[in-house]
Formats: sequence, C-alpha cells, structure tokens
Amino acid sequence: MDLFYAPNTISVVVAIALEEAGIAYTPRLVDFASAEQTKAAYLTLNPKGRVPALVTDQGTLTETGAILDYIGTMCPAMIPADRFQAAKMREVMYYVAATIHVAHAHRMRGSRWADAQSSLDDMRAKVPQTVGACCAYLESTYAFAPYVLGSDFTLADPYLFVVASWGEGDGVDMSAYPKLTAFMATIRARPSVQAVIAKGMLS
Repeated sequence: MDLFYAPNTISVVVAIALEEAGIAYTPRLVDFASAEQTKAAYLTLNPKGRVPALVTDQGTLTETGAILDYIGTMCPAMIPADRFQAAKMREVMYYVAATIHVAHAHRMRGSRWADAQSSLDDMRAKVPQTVGACCAYLESTYAFAPYVLGSDFTLADPYLFVVASWGEGDGVDMSAYPKLTAFMATIRARPSVQAVIAKGMLS
C-alpha cells in the first residue's frame, strides 16, 4: 500500500496505525510547500486535495477515520471486542475529527470558513481558548491509564496523540493537563511512533 502524507499532519495517524498493525506500506510525501496537494496529479488521486490518501489493491481510501477503520479490520486488536467500548473508542475519534481538528484548523485554515481579514484574525485569536477547552474536556473525562480508554491501546490513541501534539503550536499551555501530557509521552515512546519519527514523518 502507498500512504500519501505530509509531515506532522493528520495523515501521520495512519502511518502510526499501519506500523502498529505490522502492515507494509510505502510513504509518499505530498509537498505542501509547493502546494502539490492542489495539482492535477494528486487531485486525480484525491480530489479533496488533502491528506491522507491510502492506495490499496482495491482502490484509494481517504478520510482518516475511514482509513483507521479499514486498518482495524486487518488488526482487530486495536478495536475493543466489547461493542460499547468500541463505540467509546469511536466517540473519541469523532470528537478529535469533528471538534479538536476543526478548532485547530481555525488558526491556519480560516479561509475555509471566511474571507474578511478581520474574521480570520478573530478565528485565529480564539484558537488557544477553543483547543484549550477541548484539552480540559479530555483531561476531565477520559482515563488515560495509560491509554485514552484505560489499559488497552486502540485506534483512538494515535488519532488523539497527533492532534494533541499540535496544542503548544495552538497556544495552549499543555502542562495544565498532566494526564493528557503523560498520555502523549506514553504514545510517543511506542515503537510505532518512533518508526514514523525515524522516517521523517513526525517531529
């Protein structure tokens, strides 16, 4: 499989999950600096012009959550066997996708929602508050013992890890969230994460 990614973006979640599952893949860098994601060759692969895109022998998959679910079918150990716990895993994943990632995007991608410079400035200024509120919710709600749902590593863990790693850049004092910070250190130490760091996919 080929994984089209950009360093330190949400696409790295997929690389971590593939490493965890022991699934062979070839990283394919999409150069955001030259806006490669907006050019015809990549748009043919993924018309959304975003990463990740995972090319399989059956076709191309996009959207991080969908790709993670696909990987989970090949590595069931990353999905809780209990139906309720599996739903709790996806509760975290959907919150990351629909709330935290969107709040983060207001810092650099405000043009998706507004055109006026004053609106863009206002959205950017709000990011430390909105992302901080997300961190506070996570800190008070989830076990992080040591993983987000407790003792078992799930697909929610790399997803949350990558997005939470953007917190400092978003102006959030992550030291205010010791459980979340300890969780991030735990995930970063995993061989899968060290492997993607060694490949230059994550700093």
